[in-house]
Amino acid sequence: MKKLFWLLLVCSFCLQAGDQKLLTFEQAYLFKGEALLKPLPETGAWLDDGGYVETRAGKLCRVDARSNRARVLIDPAAWKGAGPAGLDWLRPVDRSADYSRLLYSHGGDLYIHFKGAKALRRLTATAETEQNPTLSPDGGRVAFTAGGNLFACATADGKVVQLTRDGSDEILNGYASWVYYEEILGRGSRYRAYEWSPDGRRIAFLRFDQSRVPRFPLFDARGAYGRLEMQYYPKPGFPNPAVKIGIVDAEGRATDWISFADGVDHYLTFLAWGARGDKAYFQWLNRGQDDLCVYEYDLAGKKMRPLYREKQKAWIDFLDNGSFAVLDDGSVLLISSKSGWGHLYLIGADGGEKALTAGEWSVSRIEAVDEKRGRVFFSADKEDSTRSDLYCATWRGERTLRRLTRDAGSHRVSVSPGGSFFLDRWSSLKQPPLLQLRGGDGRLVRTMGESATPALAATTLGKMEIFRIPAADGTQLPAGWILPPGFDPAKKYPVVMNIYGGPGSRSVRDVFPFSLGSLFLAQQGIIVLSVDHRGSGHFGMRGMEAMHRCLGKWEIADYSSAVRWLRAQPFVDGGRIGISGGSYGGYVAALALVAAPDLFSCGIAEYAVTDWTLYDSVYTERYMDLPAENPEGYKQASVLTHAGTYRGGLRLTHGSMDDNVHMQNTLQLLDILLDDGKPVELMVYPGERHGVRGKKSLENARSELEFWKRHFFPESVGQVGRVGPVRQENQE
Repeated sequence: MKKLFWLLLVCSFCLQAGDQKLLTFEQAYLFKGEALLKPLPETGAWLDDGGYVETRAGKLCRVDARSNRARVLIDPAAWKGAGPAGLDWLRPVDRSADYSRLLYSHGGDLYIHFKGAKALRRLTATAETEQNPTLSPDGGRVAFTAGGNLFACATADGKVVQLTRDGSDEILNGYASWVYYEEILGRGSRYRAYEWSPDGRRIAFLRFDQSRVPRFPLFDARGAYGRLEMQYYPKPGFPNPAVKIGIVDAEGRATDWISFADGVDHYLTFLAWGARGDKAYFQWLNRGQDDLCVYEYDLAGKKMRPLYREKQKAWIDFLDNGSFAVLDDGSVLLISSKSGWGHLYLIGADGGEKALTAGEWSVSRIEAVDEKRGRVFFSADKEDSTRSDLYCATWRGERTLRRLTRDAGSHRVSVSPGGSFFLDRWSSLKQPPLLQLRGGDGRLVRTMGESATPALAATTLGKMEIFRIPAADGTQLPAGWILPPGFDPAKKYPVVMNIYGGPGSRSVRDVFPFSLGSLFLAQQGIIVLSVDHRGSGHFGMRGMEAMHRCLGKWEIADYSSAVRWLRAQPFVDGGRIGISGGSYGGYVAALALVAAPDLFSCGIAEYAVTDWTLYDSVYTERYMDLPAENPEGYKQASVLTHAGTYRGGLRLTHGSMDDNVHMQNTLQLLDILLDDGKPVELMVYPGERHGVRGKKSLENARSELEFWKRHFFPESVGQVGRVGPVRQENQE
């Protein structure tokens, strides 16, 4: 049976190779030459149950879902000269629901355009930049932050009201402290930590007091003396910012502070407003992140009551707008992993609870709620943990569960408010990305765009597959690889494992590769493999719990099982197996080189955490608890602890001003390795933050390819990225 499998595999590659072309370095990294993929149509939010926003021919339009007819909302050509030079008309920072008012930020000031007006109206003219401006639901005001304070500005006359007055570097009102932005509110917040009430009369906001948070220095080397940037950055066991929730009248008359005991270590975040604006919902989480409470606050009576409480033995993830929704009757929908898998629950206004989904699969996001029919649309991995589909569940009468996306692959959807339609951006390993409009029952209305180009069909790409690799205890680990074009199972190939490895983060997905770099690497004669361990989310919270208090343990154990499986394959050169990753992936790559040197011959660790006492408090303590509570766990999870068994073959890269994973991590590891006389490579990217961008990213891509060639094919060093793909005869 095995011989037949490999015979078929060889035949498939012979048929693939033919006279087709290979991917070039310029195509993969410079986006030059013939494009293999073209952009899909640019769509925005749904305006109502039957119409969505789409950019067509340089104009922003409302498109009728049923008829495909477009009505122009913004025409930059017609508004030429109506605003300051260089203004991007198609991208307002905010807008009213019907697009009758458009808010723009330009040159650090705010402008508004009213429907029918011939020119923009300037709202602010200040030396300080207005941050995160947001229109009230009725379009009558704009809220923004500046200098640590929260402001409201009337759109009719530009009158500005200062809503808070104690803002500073240490005190932030409505603007998130770094650790809240990164770990709780999310990067999509862009530091905005306030929310308008539905009637536009009030603003709920978070106030951060960073006075007790230690500051970390980031050095900018430009200029004669350079510059120090001091960042408020709490590390494990150190003080977090103190947080309060306030609800302020938009006229600035009064602020209502939600009462919590001062000096207690906890996290507070705002969740949502009730539909009528008379109630507010927020979450409290203890510092250990294993005890969550959702509170309902009645503005009229200024009363707060617990609506939902949950405790778990490992940790609880923060709720956000994709995992929490308030219904008109005061009940809420939320996603919880308390059963061991992420599932939907309906929590009644009286605290009663009803599970809407169940089973060994996970709900990832609430996409839309249709209260009129008592149904919720959500994304989940029910069919396979490497895929994502759209489903609909009902909570009234007889409960039903329907799958609405029918094509195997990964679907990213946008559902209309009433659930009559949804936009479906999807792909799979075999299907390049498509954009389709579908009815609420999943039927295809029309295909709006396909990304595949003729050049893709004419280019030979390595075969891509998803399969399972058994761990030492029999756990079936999701894996996917790209085999080199012209793959010959009689040859011996090196392997590069591209990993991330963070708790709940999946790398193996049935999706068309968004990075052509992996396809180009495979062309060099290298098998490119991704593997997910038991804590990656494929096995629900039950799998993730294994990582509690022992980061690094199961990552290395399961990745080591994958290497042993690879070595059993006749076409794998077991002495040439590398590992690569960035951020958490950089941590795992570095740990693999020091803790399992018999299995991994070389690796690249980019902007890696090397010791968990050096990373931020919120993320680290979620999984590891406080250092004082788990000293041995922190010690064993540290790359520095195991550095003595390192042999060589590691490349370290870091941005000099990384404000997420400080370069301190790389320097401390480098210090130990150099003192031990161990060979190691280092590349520092001046001025770069978390990751490498711009022109420096091209150098990074070239040098990484050279690294793999130097370790796997030393006779061909210097060819990669200079003259195109390495010839097949160099791949043995």
